[in-house]
Amino acid sequence: MSDGWAESAKAWIADMGTTGDFGRACVLDRPMLERIGAGRFSSALDVGCGEGRFCRMLAERGIRTVGIDPTEALIDEARRRDPQGDYRIGRAEQLDFPDASFDLVVSYLSLIDIPDLAPAIAEMARVLRPGGSLLIANLTSFNTAASPGLGARLGLRPAVDRYFEERPEWVSWRGIRVQNWHRPLETYMALLLRQGLELRHFAEPSPYAGNPLRVALYRRAPWFLIMEWRKPDRMISSRVDDDGDGATKA
Repeated sequence: MSDGWAESAKAWIADMGTTGDFGRACVLDRPMLERIGAGRFSSALDVGCGEGRFCRMLAERGIRTVGIDPTEALIDEARRRDPQGDYRIGRAEQLDFPDASFDLVVSYLSLIDIPDLAPAIAEMARVLRPGGSLLIANLTSFNTAASPGLGARLGLRPAVDRYFEERPEWVSWRGIRVQNWHRPLETYMALLLRQGLELRHFAEPSPYAGNPLRVALYRRAPWFLIMEWRKPDRMISSRVDDDGDGATKA
């Protein structure tokens, strides 16, 4: 069954333009780039790179970047806009790279598009070098749990509903119709912690530019979150020792 991305690629490319939509250009780009600027990254993988906008931003900062996306039309556009870039068709659930290949792995609003999230996060952690960072921008789970139908019936803004029920939802805007996944925040956190990653940064960014009416709307509640997870230099797994005295062994 199609997730809508192939059919929506042309509209997506037009909607993103060169600067991205409001959420990217006016809410997420600056804090995402601040986290990248605080690190010393030489290589990056952008998982779900779309038409390659953020890959180009990373490359401008001297970071050797590979972008992957499962939608052929988006990869074609990324290659057209950046002929010197490295863009490949691929899926997060099965990354075609050796272990510890990148200093930085980026998921910029792509986790919501991935049906099978557990192997995808495991793969992102696998290709990350020890000491490297997994940098995530995602819709908040309050956002993805919002039910437009319920809100409309009550004469209110969309209301949070069925928060704990993981599910796909079809979303449509400006000629784009794609399938997104709602998951409670604890699902993301548990899967990331399971990989032994360490949370180093968490933020719910608010707009820093843009149309005042849009800014006011986005400041009423958090639409996005940013997380930076670090892969320890030495992965340690603790267990109760064989003597049963509660001591742990690395």
